[in-house]
Order: sequence, then C-alpha cells, then structure tokens
Amino acid sequence: MSSRPSRTRRSAGVPAWSGRPYPLGADFDGQGTNFALFSEVAERVELVLVDDDRTARTVPLTEVDGFVWHAYLPGIGPGQRYGFRVHGPWNPSSGDRCNPAKLLLDPYARAVDGQIDNHAALFERAGDRPDPADSAEHTLLGVVTDPAFDWGDDQPLRRPYADTVIYETHVRGLTRAHPDVPPDLRGTYAGLAHAAVTGHLTSLGVTAVELMPVHQYVQDGVLTDRGLSNYWGYNTIGFFAPHNAYAARGTRGEQVSEFKAMVKALHAAGLEVILDVVYNHTAEGNEKGPTLSFRGIDNASYYRLVDGDWAHYYDTTGTGNSLLMRHPHVLQLIMDSLRYWVTEMHVDGFRFDLAATLARQFHEVDRLSAFFDLIQQDPVISRVKLIAEPWDVGEGGYQVGNFPPLWSEWNGRYRDAVRDFWRAEPGSLGEFASRLTGSSDLYAHSRRRPRASVNFVTAHDGFTLRDLVSYNDKHNEANGEDNQDGESDNRSWNCGAEGPTERPAVLALRARQQRNLLATLLLSQGIPMLSHGDELGRTQLGNNNAYCQDNEVSWIDWRLTDEQQALTGFCRRLVALRAAHPVLRRRRFFRGETVTSAGQPLPDLVWLRPDAGEMRARDWQRADAHSVGVFLNGDAIAEPDPRGRPVVDDSFLLLFNGFWEPVVFRLPDARHGERWTVRVDTMEPDGGPDESEYKAGAEVTLEARSLLVLSRPPLGPR
Repeated sequence: MSSRPSRTRRSAGVPAWSGRPYPLGADFDGQGTNFALFSEVAERVELVLVDDDRTARTVPLTEVDGFVWHAYLPGIGPGQRYGFRVHGPWNPSSGDRCNPAKLLLDPYARAVDGQIDNHAALFERAGDRPDPADSAEHTLLGVVTDPAFDWGDDQPLRRPYADTVIYETHVRGLTRAHPDVPPDLRGTYAGLAHAAVTGHLTSLGVTAVELMPVHQYVQDGVLTDRGLSNYWGYNTIGFFAPHNAYAARGTRGEQVSEFKAMVKALHAAGLEVILDVVYNHTAEGNEKGPTLSFRGIDNASYYRLVDGDWAHYYDTTGTGNSLLMRHPHVLQLIMDSLRYWVTEMHVDGFRFDLAATLARQFHEVDRLSAFFDLIQQDPVISRVKLIAEPWDVGEGGYQVGNFPPLWSEWNGRYRDAVRDFWRAEPGSLGEFASRLTGSSDLYAHSRRRPRASVNFVTAHDGFTLRDLVSYNDKHNEANGEDNQDGESDNRSWNCGAEGPTERPAVLALRARQQRNLLATLLLSQGIPMLSHGDELGRTQLGNNNAYCQDNEVSWIDWRLTDEQQALTGFCRRLVALRAAHPVLRRRRFFRGETVTSAGQPLPDLVWLRPDAGEMRARDWQRADAHSVGVFLNGDAIAEPDPRGRPVVDDSFLLLFNGFWEPVVFRLPDARHGERWTVRVDTMEPDGGPDESEYKAGAEVTLEARSLLVLSRPPLGPR
C-alpha cells in the first residue's frame, strides 16, 4: 500500500481559481489542473491534495454549476494524488449517505494509487449516525495524469467482424509464468506487450485480444481473509483508470503510459484490443460494503435503490448493487468512460459484463433504453466493436438474441449446443446445426447478420477446454466455499475417468474431444472466441470458478508436453483454414437455396445424412441422431467482397460423428463435387491432412466422436 496522509492543513498556500465544470475529473493543461466533481446532494465539497511527505492539503470547492463542484489549481500537475470529502445529508432511509470522514476517490480519476486494506474505517458501522472514523489512511487516491503520449502512426485497425477471431485473456494470467518474459514484466501490461507473447498470438492467427477487466478494481476483504484475492477483477471502482497492480513501472500515472504502450504494441502486431468492462455495478457493494467513492458522493444518484426502502440496494448483478441507468450523470459517466478509452487509450471495442443490467432503466430489460440510444448516436463509440454478455441475474435477464443491431453477443446457446452434441446428448442435433451456421433463428428476425453471434465453447467463467473433457463435476474446494460456488450444470463429460488418469484410451479420447470442440468453433459461422490457454490444453484441475485464484491454478503454464504442442499446431491450422476461406466466415446467413446465378445448380448449403441423402424434418427430430454432414457451397456465396466483386471459394464437406461408435458416410454425388481432399481429421493428433482423396459417392468411415473436413476447388474461375 502506498503512503497515506498523516497531517492535514487547510488551503493556505494553495492558490485556487474558479475553474470550470467540464470535463469532470482532474484535467491537466500543462500549467495547472482543473478539478470537477458531480454531486447533486452535496452541501460542501473539499478537495484533498496528498503530497509525497504524506501531508494532506485541503482546498474547498466553492464554485458549483449544475451540481458540479469545481476549481482550477495552477501549478498542480501529473503525479499529484488527491481525493474528495463530501459534506451533506446522512440519512440512509432517504438514500443519502454523505460522510466527510470518508476520503473519496474521484469517479473520473485517470489513475489510482494504492489499494484498500478493508480497515473498519472504510465502512459505516456506527448504526444511526455516520461513522466518525477517518478512512484516509486505508483507501485509494486519484492521481493527476499527463495525457501526452507518442502514438506515432498508430491507427484503429477496424478489422471486419467476419475476419475476427477473439482471444479472451487475462493480463496477469497470460504472462505471469511465461519463461521468455523478463521476470519484472510478468503479469503486467508491459509483459503482455512483450514479443514472446505477441509472437504466440500472431502465430496462432487470432486477430483481437479481449482483456478481462483492466479498470481499477479493489480487493474483497472476505477473500483476503482467506488468503485469496480477486483475480478476475469484476469489482470496478475506477472506470477511467487502468488497474494499477498490472503496472510494472509505477502507479503515479505510469500505469497509463504503460497501458498505452501495450495497446500500441498489440496494434503493431495486427491485434485489436477489446476490453471486458463492468459498468453494471461498483466495488462498494450493498449497504454493508465500504464507502470508497460513489456512495459518499451521491448515493441516490449513482445507485439503484429499492423502491420505498431507500436504505437498501436493488441488485440484478449478484454483487450487492446496480448502477442507476436512468440517471443522466450515470449515463454520462459511462459514455465519457467509453469515449475516453477509445480516443485516449486507443482501444478497439468493449465486451459489456452482465449487459442486460445496462438496459434496465426501470424493472424490465428494455432494448430501447436510453443507454442503447446513446451508444447508437455516438460518433465515437458506435464505430468500435460492441459485445454484450446478454444476461444478468435479475428477473427476465436472459436476453440472448435481443440486443440492438450494432451489437454482437456472447452466444450462450452456442456453447450449450456444441457441448451437448459432442457428449452425445439425445435430441441435440437440430440445435447444433442452427448454432454451427450462425444462429439465424436468434438474429435474422432483427436483420442482424452472423457477426451478431460471438461463438464460444469455453470462457473464463467455467471449465477450461481440457477440464470440460476431463471432469463431470466441478472441484472448487480451493475457493474456500465448500465447493458450493460455480455452476453445477456444466454439460461436461470426463470421457470415462474423473480428473487425472493414466488410462491411454481415456487420454486419447480427451485429446480428440478437444480437437472436435476447437474445430467446431473455428468452422462455425459467426465470430469465434478462444479462451486463453485452451489452444495449449490448459487445466485448472476441475475448478470452474477460479475468480479468486491468482496462482498456478489460473496462470498459463507454458511448459508444454508433446500432446499440448500438437494441440497448439492443430488450433493454428484451423484458424488459418478459416482465414483462407470466406465460405467458412460468411458475412450473411445461408439461405439454403441457389442465390448466385441461374447456372449454379446447387444451394449455398445442404444438410446430409450419413447415407448422402438430404436431411428431412423427421431426421432432425430423432433422439438418436448424432451424425450429420453439411455441404458449404463456395460457388454460391451471395455477398460481394469490399470492392463489390463476386466472392468464389472452395466448397467444403464437414462430416460430424458425435456417436460413440464408428459411422460410415457416403459422399454426395458428382453435382456437389467429383473429387474431395481431406483437409482436417480430428483422429490425427495434430489434425494434419494426409491429402487423401475421395471420389463422389465414396464411402468414408468416421471413427467414434470425430470430425472430417474435405474440400474441392471452385467449379468456375475465382
């Protein structure tokens, strides 16, 4: 923890001018800093400057316009630490919780120094009056930052959605144990920017990293008391500040420059940067939580309170509170934050955690809420990638398929369907086929396209890919909650043994199932998302909720076995195959009909039974149907390329056998293709093609639980 103020003096010797009410936060102009804080309920506001010798100087903010308290302090510049004390009503039954004994973090702080220690002074424990204990020695401090940075020729990559492959990762977990990253950079923004890490990502072929929360977050005392920590970071307190614990070079503004340098390096490697953002709640929790910022500044403006019971918080996030999405200053905070990360930090998009909460102006989830209106009309934010986690824990919170046209969504139904198919669940074939081809049943009704679906089999929340095929049950004992935390319905299958085993048949099947799942993901229409380390066969030893495991459970182990190296090679091959063939990443949905020219005799897509006959309605409804083929017609791609030219590609046959016994497939007649070449075979450890060729009508045996990809060249010129 950084040094805290021990002595306080008033504003003597600190010249203060009237300043301006905008922008909010601490804005350095080269000669001084303007401070501005919104509080509708405040009666008096004090700015507290904390110097290097731990002296705290207090400056009253006497100017207020539109509920924004402000002052300009000449000579105050980058590195200056500060906080606020807000004087006003303390009446929880009316929703007011002002207490000047609590030193408060600026909601607009661009950098944060220190971390909370969960001391009793941070909490309101005095019953019917504000707690008198001063929190200054135990809380976070804002830092004035210098916006100057040499971006060189850095520009937004603006990679088309259809060409995007997302890699969900964690700054610390990806780099903490990487042997080629210098020890002092491991677990940091600089470590993520290291050539050893960017080299792995570019060799894999992914096009974007989706970083788990990097906004400033706090540590939960319940976890630290158990010797654990908040590893995932879904506990935000600073929506403008990069998390200071991920900085290698300092926390007095250095973290901002280090983050920008990371973005610049990732862009130079051809990688977009998407941030996982948590605008649905804050780290202050419910009425029993600490008073760190928003609660003490203007509780009833920032938080959604229970109607008629204003002392308690309305919670649709499972974290104790929800931001009040109908208040203009909450909406302004979120929009200012998003715009800041795009314009000043150069990020390329956002994934919104529990995004259904952002649509709750009132009780219900409303796709026409003010938040979406603001996003739609904003000339900056509307141009970046916007991804929703389309659910929350409130009533009616599961909203897959219901977000506005600009948005993509984490498709939870894709995850469930693919898992069910490869564990041979009865009646799973039809749902699997819909998800494989882009989920038009979820998105086409609102004229959205396949890019609306972010497809994933695993993510940070749940089993890793390797654990998905190694465990039937979660094993979260290390979290200290008696294995009660985490999802119990994982749609997983351990392939015949729970956890570690030396049985060769089980290990071979697990390896094949990982290849099956990766291949399905990368052959599906929509945007594929890999969870970091899945390409390496990473395990969390059955822990499906490692939110508090900042240790080897969560960190990627880069010491790879031969089997893990083969899996990595397999993943690279599939990503490259997808990138090379537009029929595998179409911009528009299949129509199941001839849509290019009168001379094109075949539809753009044909579903096939193993006997090469076309699938009928009753075939999809069979509970015992676990095998299917699909013909993807590269000669019938209706959408043009960016220059308006026709797109012609190879055609593909994808043969899926989710059955527990071998299945003989007959290839379709010569109209579909006279000769087919094997491109991917998941029976092979690295999936490498043996260049086998099959004629039309030939029989091909797919072993139990395996996938075969075949292709033939276009019938006409490309």
